[in-house]
Amino acid sequence: MGDDWLARTRASYDAEAAGYAEVVRDILGGRLPYLNAALDVFAGQVRAAGGGPVADVGCGPGHVTAHLHGLGVEAFGIDLAPGMIEVARSNHPGLRFEVGSMTELHLPAASVGGLLAWWSLIHVPDDTVPAVLRQFHRVLRPGGPLQVGFHVGDPARPVPPGSSGDAPVHRRRAERVAGWLREAGFTVAAQWEFNLDTDRPGAILFARR
Repeated sequence: MGDDWLARTRASYDAEAAGYAEVVRDILGGRLPYLNAALDVFAGQVRAAGGGPVADVGCGPGHVTAHLHGLGVEAFGIDLAPGMIEVARSNHPGLRFEVGSMTELHLPAASVGGLLAWWSLIHVPDDTVPAVLRQFHRVLRPGGPLQVGFHVGDPARPVPPGSSGDAPVHRRRAERVAGWLREAGFTVAAQWEFNLDTDRPGAILFARR
């Protein structure tokens, strides 16, 4: 697949940036309360590890970055799609957002106190995921928390149509993602699966560098 997935993902989210922002606007406002709980845990882990800047990688329109900021976390967002960053900056003008790729994070080693990747690894091919996770490990401080969210299931089973347009979308078993995390040097602390009786089950893994 080469880097075609990067171009397709960027173009898809650029084209749908404003509409995607509307779709996810209330996702942390009560529609999926367990996601709020996961972010509460993450914010507490960041504080316990000494605080510092936190990277929301694949931040989209910035709704999760802003939520973390409201929890007292010094969060900033990174996204592949310039259109998404434009929307994020417009909706949350007091926060930092920048265009970038998780395949090559332009951050110094051990420079962030926490890293969040919610439903952004879903666009990364299997053979590239380990390298991305090594990037996460490089930029995180020792002891810093990592939280990864993704679609769960058989890789061959299509994800129902959503807001990702032409971007490739991958389902994965939580155990496989946990294995990749361990290979990258992380300690996996917890695994949380939800929406199990729907056509779009998800999981969040809680790990630490």
